Amino acid sequence: MITTTVMGSYPQPRWLVHEERLLGDGVARVRNEGLWKVGADDLSEAIEAATLVAIADQELAGVDIVTDGEVGRESYFNHFACSLGGVSKSEIGVGVNRRGGTAEVPLVNGAIHREFPIELEAARFLVAHAHRQTKVTVPGPFTLSQLADNRYYADQRALAIAYAEAVNAELRDLEAAGVDVLQLDEPYLQANSTAAADIALEALGVATAGITAQTCLHTCYGYAAYVKDKSDGYPFLDPLAEAPVDWVAIESAQPDLPGATVSRLAPRKVVLGVIDLGRESIETPEEIADRIRRALDHIAPENLAVSPDCGMKYLPRERARAKLAAMAAGAAIVRAEC
Repeated sequence: MITTTVMGSYPQPRWLVHEERLLGDGVARVRNEGLWKVGADDLSEAIEAATLVAIADQELAGVDIVTDGEVGRESYFNHFACSLGGVSKSEIGVGVNRRGGTAEVPLVNGAIHREFPIELEAARFLVAHAHRQTKVTVPGPFTLSQLADNRYYADQRALAIAYAEAVNAELRDLEAAGVDVLQLDEPYLQANSTAAADIALEALGVATAGITAQTCLHTCYGYAAYVKDKSDGYPFLDPLAEAPVDWVAIESAQPDLPGATVSRLAPRKVVLGVIDLGRESIETPEEIADRIRRALDHIAPENLAVSPDCGMKYLPRERARAKLAAMAAGAAIVRAEC
C-alpha cells in the first residue's frame, strides 16, 4: 500500500542533451533532432547509459515502480506520435497548444496505424535492468488527436479512435514484454475538457481493450517549468471515475488540491502527486507524510500510490534525486502508521 512511483520522465544528463534547448524549444510535438549532443552513431549507446543512471537513481531513492526515465525521448509525445503510419514524414502540420497559441504538430494525411513496435526495445531494456516493478508510458489517444493537423479523417472522434487502436497494439506488445504498469498520458483532458467529454472515454476504452496488466491514466496541468499557476482546478476529473483503467494519476502538490479530491475518482485507485516540481527547495519527509495523510481520510491505503506531480525532466538531477528520496521516506512514515 502507498506504493511510490514516478510519472515517467527523469532528468536527461547534460552530456546527452543541450540543456538550453530542452527548455527553450518547448515540449516537442514533432521531431527535434537538434536536442541531442551525441551524434547519431553513438546515440543508442549513450541513451542506454543514461537509462541505467535513471533506473539506479530511482531505485536508490526508494521508488517502488520505476521507468526508464524516458531519457531516449525528445518529449513524452513526439517519439510515439511521429513514428506512426499515416503521419507525414515530409510535412509538418499546424495545431493549437494548450495556451491557445499555434504549435508545430504531426500532420495526418493517411490512415493512422502502427508500422512497428515503438517503445518495445526501450521497455525490454528497462525490464532487463530494473530490480523493481516497471512502468512504461505512451501518449493517450485523446491527446494524440488534439495535437494533430487532421487532413484525413472526417472528424476528431474518428481520429481519436484510430489513434486508440494504434495505442492498443503498442500496449499489447509492452504487456507481453513483462512491463508491470502501462500508463497513458492525457494532459489534454485538462486542457480541452469540452472535447474530452465527447470522445475521451470511448477512445480510452479502445486503447485499453484486452489489456490485463495494471493500467494508469495520467492527466495534468502541464510541466511546472511552463505552468506556474495551477489554481483553476481540474475541469475534467469526475468523469475519470468511469475511465477503463485501474489507476488515475493527478497532480496535487503544486495546485494544492484538498485531500478530498481523491474521493471524486472512486472506485478508481489514485496515484497522487505529492512533489511540487515548481518548488526549488526539497520537501521534507514529514511534509510528504502530511499530504498523504490528508488523502487517506478519503481513500483506503491499498488504493493510493504517490509520485511527483508530473514528469521530472526539467529538474536538475540532484534536486530530482533528493525529492524522490523525500517522497519515499514520507510514504514509509505513513505506511508504518497504517
